[in-house]
Amino acid sequence: MWLRQTSPDEKRTLLAAFAGYGVDAFDYMIYTFLIPTLIMIWGMSKAEAGYIATGALVTSAIGGWLAGVLADKYGRVRILQLTVLWFTFFTILSGFTTSYEQLFFTRAMQGFGFGGEWSVGSVLIAEMIQARHRGKAVGLVQSSWAVGWGVSAIAFWIVYALTPPELAWRILFWLGGLPALLIIYIRRNLKEPALYIATRKQMQAAGDAGNFLDIFSPALLRTTILASLMTSGMQGAYYAVTTWLPTYLKTERHLSVLNTSSYLLILILGSFIGYLTSAWLSDHLGRRRCFILFAACAGALIVVYTQIPITDAMMLVLGFPLGFFLSGIFSGMGAYLSELFPSRIRGSGQGFCYNAGRAVGAICPAVVGYMSTSIPLGLAIGYLAAGGYLIVIVAVLALPETGGLELSPEMEPSRDA
Repeated sequence: MWLRQTSPDEKRTLLAAFAGYGVDAFDYMIYTFLIPTLIMIWGMSKAEAGYIATGALVTSAIGGWLAGVLADKYGRVRILQLTVLWFTFFTILSGFTTSYEQLFFTRAMQGFGFGGEWSVGSVLIAEMIQARHRGKAVGLVQSSWAVGWGVSAIAFWIVYALTPPELAWRILFWLGGLPALLIIYIRRNLKEPALYIATRKQMQAAGDAGNFLDIFSPALLRTTILASLMTSGMQGAYYAVTTWLPTYLKTERHLSVLNTSSYLLILILGSFIGYLTSAWLSDHLGRRRCFILFAACAGALIVVYTQIPITDAMMLVLGFPLGFFLSGIFSGMGAYLSELFPSRIRGSGQGFCYNAGRAVGAICPAVVGYMSTSIPLGLAIGYLAAGGYLIVIVAVLALPETGGLELSPEMEPSRDA
C-alpha cells in the first residue's frame, strides 16, 4: 500500500490534516441536522436557515483566501493551528446563542476558521507528499469529511435520543470544542515542508516578498478564472444538496429522526468510499477525466433522487452511489489546485480559487431556501445541483492536465521525468 512508502513526517502530517478536516466537517454539518429544531424553537423560516448556512460559507471563503495568503508568508503549520483554534471557539459559542441573529453571527465567524483549515491543510499535504502519491494523499484527507459527517449524524441520533431537542442542539454545538486538542498535536509533531522552506529562501535571496495579486497576472489569470468556475460548480451543487437533504427527508419524505439518520449514514458511507476511490483514480486516470466522470454521474443521480418519484427503499439504495459521486469529485481538487500554481504563491492561488468557488457556491443554500417557498424543496435542490455540475464539466475541459507534476521551489512547477 502506498502509505507504507511515506516517511514518519509525511504520516504525521497526513494524520493532522485528516483530523483537522474531519472536525471541520463535524462542525459544519452538525448545523444541517439542527435546522428543523431551530425552525420549531425560534420560528425561523427556511430562508433564514439558508441565510445562516450561506453566511458561514461566505466567511469561510474569505477566511480560506486570507489563510492561504498568510500561509505563504508565515508558514503552513502556524496558520493551520490558528484556523483550528478559531473555528473551535465559535462553534462552542454557537451553543450559547438565543436568537437567529446571534447564531448567524457565531456561524459566520466560525466560517473564517472553517475555510482556512482546508486551504492550509491541503497545501501542506501537497507539498509534503511525493508526486506519484499526491492525489491519493490529498484524497485521503478529503475523505475525512465523510468521517466527520458520519460522526455528526451518529452524535445527532444519540444526543436527540437522550435529551430533549431544546437542549440537544446546544450540546451538539458544544461538542465542537473537542478539536482544540488537535492544536497540541500539531504543535508537537508538524514541521514546515522542505519545499516551502526552500521557496522562502530563494525568494529572500532574490528580494521577492511575494504578492498574492500575482494569481491575476496575465500568465495565470485564465487559470485562476477557470479553476474558480470549477470549484464554484462543485461546491454549489454539494452545498445545495447536503445543507437541505436532512430537511428534505424530514419534511417531504416524512422520515423520523432515526430513519433520517439511517438514510444519511448510507449516503455518508458512499461518500467515504467515493473519496478513496476518486483519490486513486485521480492519480491513474488523470485529474480532468476523473472530475468529468464524477460530475456527470453525480448530476444524473441527484435528478433521480430529488425529482423522479421513487420508493423509500429505492431512495435508500440510491443513497450510496449519490454519496459516492457527490463527495468523491472533491478528492482530486486539492492536488489539482496545488499543481496549477507556482510554489511562491501556491497558498494564495489555491486559497483564492477554492474559496471563490465556496463564496459562489454559498449562494446556493439560500437560493434553495428561497425557491422552496414557491416550488417543492426537492425540485429546487435538483435544479441548482445539475446546473453546478454542468459548469464543472465546461471549466475542466478548458483546463490543463497536471497529474504527475513534481512541485519545486522554482517560479513554475516542473514535470517529473
